[in-house]
This record gives sequence, C-alpha cells and structure tokens, in this order.
Amino acid sequence: MAVSYYCRTFVHDNNSMTIECLVVRRLCLKLITMKKVVEIACLACMILVLVPLNASAGTKEQQKSRFDWNPVIDAIIDVESEGKADAVDKSGKSCGILQITPIMVKDCNRILELKNSKKRYTLNDRFNVKKSKEMFLLFQSFYNPRNCVETAIRLWNGGLNYTKRGTQKYFEKVMSKMK
Repeated sequence: MAVSYYCRTFVHDNNSMTIECLVVRRLCLKLITMKKVVEIACLACMILVLVPLNASAGTKEQQKSRFDWNPVIDAIIDVESEGKADAVDKSGKSCGILQITPIMVKDCNRILELKNSKKRYTLNDRFNVKKSKEMFLLFQSFYNPRNCVETAIRLWNGGLNYTKRGTQKYFEKVMSKMK
C-alpha cells in the first residue's frame, strides 16, 4: 500500500499557527474508518517531523565528539615550541609545548568552574604535554564550539579579540605545518 504524507502550516490573523497534516493514499482499506485515517495521518506527521530533529541533533553531537584536533595541535606545537615540553618564551610567561600563559590557565579554570567541574589546572601543568593538550581542547570547546580550524589557530595566537590581519602570519605558519 503506497502512502505519501505532507504537512501544511497556516498562520492566522491572531498570530496562532495550525499545522494540518494530510495523508494521500492511493489505496484505502474499506475497513478503516475516516477517524482512524486521521489519527494515523497525525501520528505519521508527528513522526516525520520529530525523527529528523532527533537524528540531526545526534549527528551534530557525534560530529563534535569525533572531531580530530590532533593535526591542528601537532602543527601548533611545532610552531610554538618545536615539541619541547620545557620551552619558555623570552618573557617567561608562555610555557610548555603549546606556550600557555597564566591568563590561559586562569581562563581554563574559569571554564571548568562554569561547567561545574572540580578539576583545576596549575601553572606547572603547562609543562605537562597531556594537560596542555587538555587545556587547548577545553579552550576550543568553549570559544570555538563549531570546531573551525581557522578560528582555532587564530584564537590560539591572538586571543579572544584576534584580528585576521594580526594573526595572518601565524595562521600561514601553522597551516604549512599541517600539510
């Protein structure tokens, strides 16, 4: 039995909305009453409307959790410290493989607090490769939820108020390391 569905939306004068679900059936069973047809049609329309919403939400969540930051992190590490976990910049403020500043550690702890996590990072954690990468991922998940690689690189170099012009050379260096 072939059945096709479609829904129409009507907006009334008082700004209320009605969704009319229609079922067009090529073959109808004589035993089903009109009331049953309407019930089935409404149920089918609800399923057709709700299933894609759930499927897309799950997909976005899966895409978020499956995003592989490793190539980006590795390229940034190469540019920032050439992979040296004990690297310290000339000013003494940026440390470790990702050259993390005290302000970054403080911001990561603020993000953890907002997420009701009891975990906290210390300034010494900047020298720990695993914890440095965790801070990078935490920072990106908070400020770059769409997982945009360009935004990630520019944020890491220029901070929250970065400009494209001000981060262009850094962006190009990191991108060349990714290839």
